[in-house]
Amino acid sequence: MTLTGKRKKVIDSYTTSRARMVEDQLKPRGIKDEMTLKAMSEVPRHLFVEDAMRARAYGDYPLPISAGQTISQPYIVAQMTQLLQLKGHERVLEIGTGSGYQAAILSRICKRVYTIERINRLLAEARKVFDQLRYYNIVAKLDDGTTGWPEHAPFDAIITTAGGPEIPPPLVQQLADNGRMIIPVGNQDVQELQLLTKHEGEITIERLERVRFVDLIGKYGWSE
Repeated sequence: MTLTGKRKKVIDSYTTSRARMVEDQLKPRGIKDEMTLKAMSEVPRHLFVEDAMRARAYGDYPLPISAGQTISQPYIVAQMTQLLQLKGHERVLEIGTGSGYQAAILSRICKRVYTIERINRLLAEARKVFDQLRYYNIVAKLDDGTTGWPEHAPFDAIITTAGGPEIPPPLVQQLADNGRMIIPVGNQDVQELQLLTKHEGEITIERLERVRFVDLIGKYGWSE
């Protein structure tokens, strides 16, 4: 087999793995949004994990990444994305770039993603993959995500991929009217996924399922 043939076989294998992930893990659990399913079927999740983990990249579980962090289970990524109810024109703020996979999924659906990461190594690794994939509508910076990104506010949607003790007030302030925010809130062992909506300045919070995320570190989160 030629080198080209070997490379094609690997690509085909991952394509099949993504399709199986969508059919076996996402659709049976209520992921119905077509844009979310399309993004999950197209974004190469295996590029966002270490080489040794690539064979497990499409499994139904989170995986460890650099700096003691994790890449979330595919279903959780899809669920949080679907809950934002994106239509394609939105500007979305992500708190916690991590591997970069969630930002990549969002970038295939919305107009622009602004993502903040506090660990330089993670941000550098994620940026390399964004560039490799030519996902040029992702803007990333190193900072305390709990304070948001006021220069680019308001945001049509905000997603937080780490669990904190409360919803950071700056994020509520930076959410546009009729915007939606999804965030895990609770203690450092277990959190509750909460969906916040803003309408004419009034905030409504819907409490969803229990989850477990890494700690949201920052001024309005946990201390390091």
